Amino acid sequence: MMGDATGSAHATGTADAWRLRPGVAVTLLRNGLHLRGRRGSVTLEGSTALPTLWRLLEEPLRTGDATELLRRAEPGSSVRKALDTLIAQLRAHDLLVEAPVGPVPHWVAATAERPAEAASAIAAARARVLADAAASPLAEAAGRALSQGGASVSYAVGTPPHEGAVLLCAGEGEEQWAVAAGVCGGSGYVTAPGSAAQVRADAAALAARLVPAVPASSASPSSASPSTSAAFVSLLAGSAAHRLLCAVGGLPDPASEGDDQRLLPGLPAVLVADGRPLRADYRTWLGPDRLDADRRVALAPPGTLAEALVRVAALGDERAGVLPAPLPGGLRQLPVPLATCELPGGTVLAGAPRLDLARLDAFCRAAEVRLGGACRAVGANPSHAWGRALRRAAAGTTAPAPGAAPLPAAHWSEHPQARHWWTSLTERQGVRARLEVFRAHPDEDVHHAVVCRHPAEGGPERDLGQVLGRAVEATPGDAAAFAALSAVAAVSAAGEEPNVRYFCGSDGSAAALAAVNARTAAWEDSGWTTGWLSEVARREPALHTALHRLTGLRAEESAVAEETAMADETSVAGERELAARLRAFGFTVLTAEEGER
Repeated sequence: MMGDATGSAHATGTADAWRLRPGVAVTLLRNGLHLRGRRGSVTLEGSTALPTLWRLLEEPLRTGDATELLRRAEPGSSVRKALDTLIAQLRAHDLLVEAPVGPVPHWVAATAERPAEAASAIAAARARVLADAAASPLAEAAGRALSQGGASVSYAVGTPPHEGAVLLCAGEGEEQWAVAAGVCGGSGYVTAPGSAAQVRADAAALAARLVPAVPASSASPSSASPSTSAAFVSLLAGSAAHRLLCAVGGLPDPASEGDDQRLLPGLPAVLVADGRPLRADYRTWLGPDRLDADRRVALAPPGTLAEALVRVAALGDERAGVLPAPLPGGLRQLPVPLATCELPGGTVLAGAPRLDLARLDAFCRAAEVRLGGACRAVGANPSHAWGRALRRAAAGTTAPAPGAAPLPAAHWSEHPQARHWWTSLTERQGVRARLEVFRAHPDEDVHHAVVCRHPAEGGPERDLGQVLGRAVEATPGDAAAFAALSAVAAVSAAGEEPNVRYFCGSDGSAAALAAVNARTAAWEDSGWTTGWLSEVARREPALHTALHRLTGLRAEESAVAEETAMADETSVAGERELAARLRAFGFTVLTAEEGER
């Protein structure tokens, strides 16, 4: 038999105390079985007798009455051993549940670890439905769903979070739970379970987000709409009742049941629904009240680029996010990947060696723009944020002085990435330009590369007003490569996206994120993007140390800066909320001051 045998020591003689979970499906194989339930599945193979054994066992397990079967199978016999092994596998994969003593709702038996205890807690909770009109369709549908779920229900007329919403509550004192649901024109929502104050704040904030999307003819969140059908109201009411009853009964929240990779573990999710076409999905959401309450349990910084981009997607969600999503849109992705983030004041555009890096750069730059001048840098984790902040500071403090002599081209021209991007700029895009690399300090491995358009005939020798790309990196080759790449992106953006206001050049600050878990073959050297990023990542810690010495930015101030970011009275509420939400999602917001050099 295949599968984990965990629990076999506890199975002997106990089949009469267990029953098959409702909803478990079984497929008979030629020499085995495949069983699948709500949370577990198992394939058992190895004997053509297994299907026959299952036919004997299935009905007693579904009814919870296996006494007669066990009486026939004498202890120690081969049949009894086979039964005990099969039952142990079912228990190990959560396909069996203790046979309840009293009646238990079907849905509780299908999901609860201890159905009898969960059903008892739900029955004793005494659910309440609060609405501005007890006879509203949403309140009535929520009451029916709660009653069908096993709870006793009472109605009350009061002040819901907003017009068109209902508040469902159950329990008393510290054990009280609440969930809010609301209809906003053709859209609707269901909050995550929490305290009454939390869900009221969530509901008000969600309604404010959903109402602007409603056509002008819809005057209020509860305005009548053809899409506000009975099915739509039932969907919202049923979801709200389900979430409340699961919280009361100690069952997993429904948002965690679907294995949705877009949701972030550890953070609450709200259900956002549309009436036409009828659809609903869960989205990660931290309401204004939860931002302060959950700061102690904010997500740890992402450890990989993929993990960071999942959080970017959640923060850029069009219904529950705080910034527009960074997307490639209709931009050409050759010769360089490009991503844009549309802000009200102008478009942010980023170019990078790969599209995933361009999306992260565009998002971080958009967050910095929205946070204003008090923000020095935003990054997926502290190292990424400091890499961005230090390079930005060094670009000014280590800029080449007029008349400074650049390094000979031989120092960077053999670097495969520098050669590739320089050729893309000057040959494929036909740009007349000059690339110069300078050593920032004689005692530091820091190099500053600048790409300028070739000056017009008779013009100044170095026209810094025509800078196309700039980079500060550890080696001449890295600096030249990123500066040339940024120049290619700038030229591509000028031809593709005329409304770009904020251009974000590429650098090596995110290389460490991209290198985590990256599989490189032995022959993947710096000529390959993954191999090159891995080499840049290895040089990043030493580069940070050198840049700290050159710029005077002090790392020890970062923790204080993150806690106090945007806290002064002159900051706008939206900026404070954005900074708090970024930190709650594990991002780093730096406002460090320059120290003495």
